Amino acid sequence: MSSSEEARPPFPPFDADGAAAKVRAAENAWNTRDAEKVSLAYTVDTVWRNRSEWVRGREEVVAFLTRKWERELDYALRKSLWAYSGNRIAVRFQYECRDADGQWWRCYGNENWEFAENGLMRRREASIDDLRIDESDRRIHGPRAEGDESDIPV
Repeated sequence: MSSSEEARPPFPPFDADGAAAKVRAAENAWNTRDAEKVSLAYTVDTVWRNRSEWVRGREEVVAFLTRKWERELDYALRKSLWAYSGNRIAVRFQYECRDADGQWWRCYGNENWEFAENGLMRRREASIDDLRIDESDRRIHGPRAEGDESDIPV
């Protein structure tokens, strides 16, 4: 294993605790909005489908996430474990952000993840719907507080 692909426990096959830990780690990492840091959770040859866009490899992940967080301002995410089996995890999520014009958005979606033996994600497929919201309708105000185990707001 190269230094660019360090092991990242928990490892598949996942149990309930391991799958939940992967989901929380992903939520925490994405809420940093640090594209380089987030990219390290993925294999160097990772493949993503994000909406209608295909992303291949860590370099493209960094470029994609950099563009994403340049336009999705004040981004705050919640993820929830939906299902798991072997080396796969299904997640549902919501995030809120605003655009450069100040319009707030809530984005709902589902992700299917597949992991390599070293615990890095090698495939991510995300389906996402966007809803225009008023600022007063926001439900997610920054990263989850330590110890907050609540589910995604409804």
